Amino acid sequence: MKSEIKTALILVVVIVIGISAISIMLSTLDVTTQVSDSLETSSPEINKSGFKIAPDLVGIAYYLNTTPEDLSKEIKDKVVLYDFWTYSCINCIRTLPYITAWDDKYSDQGLLIIGVHSPEFEFEKDPENVKTAIAKHRIGYPVVLDNDMKTWKAFENRYWPRKYIADHEGYLRYDYVGEGGYKETEKIIQQLLEERATSLGIQTKSKESLVDIKEFEHSMFRTPELYFGYKFAQSRNQLGSAEGFQPEKTVSYLEPANMELHKFYPIGDWRNYEDSMELASDTGSVKLLYNAKEVNIVVSNNAELEILLDGQSLPPKYYGRDIMSNGTLKLSKAGLYNIISEESSSSHTIEIKVSGKGFQIFTFTFG
Repeated sequence: MKSEIKTALILVVVIVIGISAISIMLSTLDVTTQVSDSLETSSPEINKSGFKIAPDLVGIAYYLNTTPEDLSKEIKDKVVLYDFWTYSCINCIRTLPYITAWDDKYSDQGLLIIGVHSPEFEFEKDPENVKTAIAKHRIGYPVVLDNDMKTWKAFENRYWPRKYIADHEGYLRYDYVGEGGYKETEKIIQQLLEERATSLGIQTKSKESLVDIKEFEHSMFRTPELYFGYKFAQSRNQLGSAEGFQPEKTVSYLEPANMELHKFYPIGDWRNYEDSMELASDTGSVKLLYNAKEVNIVVSNNAELEILLDGQSLPPKYYGRDIMSNGTLKLSKAGLYNIISEESSSSHTIEIKVSGKGFQIFTFTFG
């Protein structure tokens, strides 16, 4: 009798445990389903209280590839990349292949790129010069000429190039200074386009692969940018000539007895301006001892330049992109010119012999 009672009690306990286990399992499945449904039907709200609204474009002198009316309509509900650049800045130029590729790839998904052209030098304010640069670099997106730097100041910017990205509600969500960061920037573009699509209830493309363009590799040790204008060169010890800078005067610079690395030496009669030097004689030259794999000059006015390297005619293997087959460079447009290009960084003495009174030189830049 006791054995039967014991067996019955055990059976009851087993049944109770089984029912409890099934109940717990069903309860767990129900909770999991609810959480899954919640993830599928809504996305977490982004707290934007810490983000600034993108400033308006102000003080714009010219609109290229657009009109003020069209741009004000186009910007609505778009993810906007503001690219602060200027066409004679080599660092800006190196970013353009990526920016134009993003325009091709994402413009129909809600990305609007606005090139804010904020000039460093006076000749960059000329809309015809900027139009030429736009055509050269195949820029199809709107470019606004911020000639008085008012939009530059509204964004509190201090650098070329600089990219700001605003989401479709106008909040600035990303900020990148200089070259590089291309993969990171494109991922931000994709993220903000997804947010836009979700918010506006529109279909979006699945995640795409990133733009694949070989990035320019800088020399680890290279000559810094050299400024020929006395104002631009303030606090920089870059002019090696004993005559020095003499603001708004024409100075006769003599051939240097010795040359220091990272310093330039004009020879001949040169007029000193705040942003440049202008050749006042019919001929003249500039010498420089540098270290880099790429040498660029920013210049203006008609002239013919002969490039010597280490006292000899420029060898073809060092020809920059803008050097002609005879090793010279003829200038007709103000802007940036690549005169030396080689595979790796090395030290050389370069001499630029100039024929053409009125020739202006603004900077040397290096890569």
